[in-house]
Amino acid sequence: MRYAEPMSRGRFYVIEGADGVGSTTQCQRLVDGLQAAGRRVHLTAEPSKGPIGLLIRGMLGGDHPRAAIHRELALLFAADRLDHVGREIEPLLASGVDVVSDRYVLSSLVYQSLDLPYEWVRELNKFAPAADATVLVTLPLDVAWARLQARFAAGDPREVFDVKPTQSQVHAEYERQARRTCAVIVDGRGTIDEVAGRVRAALSGTGHWPAA
Repeated sequence: MRYAEPMSRGRFYVIEGADGVGSTTQCQRLVDGLQAAGRRVHLTAEPSKGPIGLLIRGMLGGDHPRAAIHRELALLFAADRLDHVGREIEPLLASGVDVVSDRYVLSSLVYQSLDLPYEWVRELNKFAPAADATVLVTLPLDVAWARLQARFAAGDPREVFDVKPTQSQVHAEYERQARRTCAVIVDGRGTIDEVAGRVRAALSGTGHWPAA
């Protein structure tokens, strides 16, 4: 009697970055590259599309002062993350599908620790399973800020973190926390294809790109 081979678990990839660095574009390019390598892939993002994620999106884009909601946001992001994992990410990984997420725990460690103690934010997120690989895409602040300004001019809404002094803190904190959490840092300058090539090279260098 032959027994079926156990299903191989999918890999969980995260791409992070400050607003305007191109992380969302690189998530899609990573999905395309993994699919070309023969993998089944699912693209997702945080905040999620679940009920808590929708609440977060409303708060980020509302007229609440950041100081009035930063504790609530930290708690909601942690709750949304666990809901996201349980409802969407983990079932897909268990079925052999790779998952690419536009932001994950590193974002909370960066954004929420601007206003709150780092250790408290880390504790809130301790039950979120680690990604197999996290890539941080970086750009000079002025380049990323110019992209944001262009988006705002085109009609995109501002969020509570979308002021230049805050974004300056975010850029610095991302690089600090990336080193603290062993995320791979990739230079976001150049064409979309050039950056995508760096992301793939970084994943290959750490053994997280599927074997040919």
